[in-house]
Amino acid sequence: MNRVSLSLSRSRRVVPVVAVAASAALVLAGCSGSGGKKAQEAGNNVSAGKASTPRMTIAMVTHAPAGDTFWDTIRKGAQAAAAKDNVKLVYSSDENAGDQANLVRNAINQKVDGIAVTLAKPDALKAVVARAEKAGIPVVGFNAGMSVWKKQGLLSFFGQDESVSGQALGSKINTTGAKHALCVIQAQGDVNLEERCAGVKKAFHGKTDILYVNGTDMPSVKSTIGAKLRQDKAIDEVVTLGAPFALTAAQAASDAGSKAKVATFDLNKQLISAIEKGSVQFAVDQQPYLQGYLAIDALWLYKNNGNFSGGGEQPVLTGPAFVDKANVHTVATFAAKGNR
Repeated sequence: MNRVSLSLSRSRRVVPVVAVAASAALVLAGCSGSGGKKAQEAGNNVSAGKASTPRMTIAMVTHAPAGDTFWDTIRKGAQAAAAKDNVKLVYSSDENAGDQANLVRNAINQKVDGIAVTLAKPDALKAVVARAEKAGIPVVGFNAGMSVWKKQGLLSFFGQDESVSGQALGSKINTTGAKHALCVIQAQGDVNLEERCAGVKKAFHGKTDILYVNGTDMPSVKSTIGAKLRQDKAIDEVVTLGAPFALTAAQAASDAGSKAKVATFDLNKQLISAIEKGSVQFAVDQQPYLQGYLAIDALWLYKNNGNFSGGGEQPVLTGPAFVDKANVHTVATFAAKGNR
């Protein structure tokens, strides 16, 4: 893994996840007592950078829309952990909540050893998550669903607090002189996206408008944003909730003759280039590679050593972190390796 930066939970440091196998073996070997013996045994199952524990099958089921490269980064992180942990990774996704629930149901029927799932629309996943738990299959959450993961009985959660990250962005644009922000939501009803804009509105001192667009139709996204900017010349900041939408918003602003600046959540390679060039101000990075990696590694640790990341009580935070002119060149170095 090229960038290991385990976040702190709200009240305690998370038990180190095995990002570098040799280091993990040393840590586990240092334990004492009966628990230390079990940890020693787990440590002995990690050698030459790869676990020798029995083969596991883990299903990762997300709400990723087709073509969104953000999810490619999550998948790469998951694949890296799977390769290290002797895990067969079965990845599937569907942005339709009902179809995503069916994918989880399929994983249960296949009797996988663990499930990592996103809960963008938690009500639609509630019953099937409960079914997995009843079947004795451990489930962890990541990326979406921080507000409900404990209620639904998941072991752990890896991601960023979307309300906190929204407030962080709102506070940041307070320093840029912005007075009127437009927060663009590309999927109405997605709890993550709604929480982001609500956070922006809470922290931003100026006026915040919400604009819903059809995120599956990028030409429509562009024309809708452009029309809004032409209609309301007072808008001087456009906040998008994904890298592709930031790039489209920047083009829409230019075509509309608007002086509105663009800030966003999440990264991809094109967005990093846009920050370098100045067409996008900054991005809130939730470190998707880390989310994918930790979700798989946590299930391996639970299965082989009984560990609960975050103690089973606190989420493991992977963001928010800002990428702007000051640090974008460093981030670009990792992006060139395909891990950002």
